[in-house]
Amino acid sequence: MKDLITAFGLVLVIEGILYALFPQVVKRMMAMAQEMPPLIFRGGGLAAAALGLVIVWLIRG
Repeated sequence: MKDLITAFGLVLVIEGILYALFPQVVKRMMAMAQEMPPLIFRGGGLAAAALGLVIVWLIRG
């Protein structure tokens, strides 16, 4: 459980840094995201989850 909370904290740190350093880029990306079909998000989400799983498996294995 401690590792899960740590990972969540790191995600927040990375996202916060991106928003702080590149606010205009983030706003443009959000505007572009609104025009994308849900299927693109679903595929990207599944790909990101699979990549994360592989990374965790390689590091923990």
